[in-house]
Amino acid sequence: MSLKKCSSSIIPLFPRDRLFDLSLRFLYYSFANKILLSYISGRCGHGNIQRMQVTYPIRVFFLLGIETLIVTNAAGGLNPEFKVGDIMLIKDHINLPGFAGQNPLCGRNEDRFGVRFPCMSDAYDKDLTLLARKTVEELDCASFLQEGVYCMLAGPCFETIAESKALQLLGADAVGMSTVPEVVVARHCGLRVFGLSLITNKVVTDYDSKEKANHEEVLETTRMRTKDLQKIISHLVTNM
Repeated sequence: MSLKKCSSSIIPLFPRDRLFDLSLRFLYYSFANKILLSYISGRCGHGNIQRMQVTYPIRVFFLLGIETLIVTNAAGGLNPEFKVGDIMLIKDHINLPGFAGQNPLCGRNEDRFGVRFPCMSDAYDKDLTLLARKTVEELDCASFLQEGVYCMLAGPCFETIAESKALQLLGADAVGMSTVPEVVVARHCGLRVFGLSLITNKVVTDYDSKEKANHEEVLETTRMRTKDLQKIISHLVTNM
């Protein structure tokens, strides 16, 4: 596998976030006879990067000829059947900021990228999801695989108990603070999208509970499952 690194700073207007000292860079490489482009960043709009800027790289990818977008995130488990460390195939999402008008497609439409009113009922590619299920079974990782609906909140605070219960009533299985804006813009551009959520913590829904969501738990679970995520995605790309 040949690998090249490229700093995103060479691209005009590319977002930069120094709040978490995130290294925003490209990994450009050849793998399984495919040319891949990875973008590494925090992606959340809590620091210097606004949500409109977060989606700018997706359009750059489209102009570079990218046809498929794979997104991953850390999420809190709302579904009581989910366990910390589970990996959820995203079958759909709930864009709560979009309910309040925070949609990356607001404003004048760029016709060169897509239509004014793009369909989102097929946001996540069903064929890729089926392929991922087959891949996970082949890798003997099915014991921690789930499938469900991802809900995005604006953050940066974790959810209140009342908010968590409301999200469960809406049909959400996991909740996080990223991913959806990129998916919306990717679908606007006609890209195929596949998504995975790593369940890094259980959302608190009991007022008598002593548990509290914290970022350290999120990071620890991410470290625990990093190799599994890498293995699943690399095999998925090989079979695409």
